[in-house]
Amino acid sequence: MKKGPSISVRQGLRKMGEDLKKARLKRKLKMTVVAERAGISRETLSKIQKGDPGVSIGAYAMVIFALGLGTDWMKLADIEHDKMGQWIDDERIPKRARSSRKI
Repeated sequence: MKKGPSISVRQGLRKMGEDLKKARLKRKLKMTVVAERAGISRETLSKIQKGDPGVSIGAYAMVIFALGLGTDWMKLADIEHDKMGQWIDDERIPKRARSSRKI
């Protein structure tokens, strides 16, 4: 059986959709204009504004760009900020072998 996204993912997408809608309204842009700029249908934009998890991340990204919200979202999965991944890498690094010294 296919499992849907977790509650936290659904809440996050819903919040993002609401924020994108507010950004569109602040700019006084019609849905058709934003959809056209993003290269998606008005129906897809409507789904995004509702936080639909079935819409591709690419469509969300195109709307963010169409609204002029920048590209900071691209840093979300930046491995430079992946503390868990860095910890895992650190654990894999072998401890330095100690040379035995004769005194």
